[in-house]
Amino acid sequence: MLSANEPASLHAACDNRAILTKNTSVYGDPTRFWEHDETHRVYIIIDLKSFYASVECVERGLDPMTAKLVVADPSRGEGTICLAVSPALKKLGVKNRARIFEIPKTIDYITAPPQMAHYEECSAEIYGVYLQYFSKEDIHVYSCDEAFIDVTDYLDLYEMSPKQLGTEIMNAVLDRTGIRSTCGIGTNLYLAKIALDITAKKAPDFIGILDEDRYRELLWDHRPLTDFWMIARGKSRRLASMGLFTMHDISRAAMINDDLLYKTFGIDAEILIDHSFGVETVGMKDIRGYRPKGRSLSLGQVLLRDYSFEEAHVIIKEMTDQLCLQMADRHVLTDTITFFVSYSHTFRDQDGLPAFYTGSTVHSRHHTSSDEIWRPLVAEAYLRTTRQDAPVRRIGLSCPICGEGNVGYQFSLFDEKGEMLSDPERDLDRQISGRKLQGSVLSLKSRYGKNAVLKGMNLLSAGTMMERNCQIGGHKAGKDLRRSERASRAGNKPPAGQNGV
Repeated sequence: MLSANEPASLHAACDNRAILTKNTSVYGDPTRFWEHDETHRVYIIIDLKSFYASVECVERGLDPMTAKLVVADPSRGEGTICLAVSPALKKLGVKNRARIFEIPKTIDYITAPPQMAHYEECSAEIYGVYLQYFSKEDIHVYSCDEAFIDVTDYLDLYEMSPKQLGTEIMNAVLDRTGIRSTCGIGTNLYLAKIALDITAKKAPDFIGILDEDRYRELLWDHRPLTDFWMIARGKSRRLASMGLFTMHDISRAAMINDDLLYKTFGIDAEILIDHSFGVETVGMKDIRGYRPKGRSLSLGQVLLRDYSFEEAHVIIKEMTDQLCLQMADRHVLTDTITFFVSYSHTFRDQDGLPAFYTGSTVHSRHHTSSDEIWRPLVAEAYLRTTRQDAPVRRIGLSCPICGEGNVGYQFSLFDEKGEMLSDPERDLDRQISGRKLQGSVLSLKSRYGKNAVLKGMNLLSAGTMMERNCQIGGHKAGKDLRRSERASRAGNKPPAGQNGV
């Protein structure tokens, strides 16, 4: 870790570094004049350039900035989406989330199958770099490749300006992992994110800098609005229908009469108006202190082909079992499960009309995580509400968390249908045995891998559980998933050169 007496030299950069630091005055450093105290916070956000693709390039000994590589699973066909595209391909016009068939055939490129577990390890290694400079209380991990850092209290410690400190972190990440990054610096979290998303990409040193004055000078009339954080296409279209096409337009409309904005966007109008002026009221302490009013669990999957009514019945039961195991693992309970079934976009009924989705909410008389209770309830609701003539393409389940799983067991005189139990004590014994069985299953999966314990339906041709147990976020985890899981649970770092960059 750097000390106050030994500040890092920013002028000893070698040619392979991400940015030019031999002469920082070439690009200027307006941040050296910024105030930094309790009321004037300074934030940076570090974004790893084309993270998944960069990891694959480094693993192959290639330069992530010049190599032509996409991260995609070719076994899913040419319609699969590329999870990442290297910067060199982006310069040739290949979009970030392009499908394989959209890449011009005239371009020679490398296809790398996803290794999600490996990417998680690399992300954790880079987080370790941040911890060498900053306390974890001042870091907010926004995604696997982005992190906000409140650097206010570190500028005097390291005797650096915000830009110099951002430069140092970028180079530290590059030296440690070979992965290049970009940096946004702002006087609030919003401006740091906008500096990263809009200005850093075009800066020769990959660093964007914004305070409120620079924001209004450089970006008040910037188009399109979708370049700005939290403005998607739908919101942009609604703003356009109101004659608002830039942040300057929104700020003027707010000053004249903000009622229309509140009527159209509700409480989100307050955020939109603040952002139009470059204002953000939320800081790192607010993020750390936030506690949601409620908690929930959810599962979802997009099927790789159209599933029939009977095949999807297997999937819904598999996912119910998985949701119950997640509840047991977290020691939580629920009395409600909601599911939806989305149909194939190619389907048309006899009248030529498409089918979109159906779903249902099922309830239990008790708070429970028992798969023996939830599986038949959800399966019965599926059979009752799902169309049998339409092929299924997506399924999702969710449940609110209503209680803790270690509070004891529910003794009842009635079953789920409200009928009197002939032997209530036997039902209580069944609850205790079921919870012990779930604990044993979780223990075996933790020790030997997620596929160590399977049910007969998981072996059916329609089942997806075995394959999904080898995935993270619906994508291939990589061949070292089980070893990585066991190493992490044992508190050991995977062997060098096998899972590290």
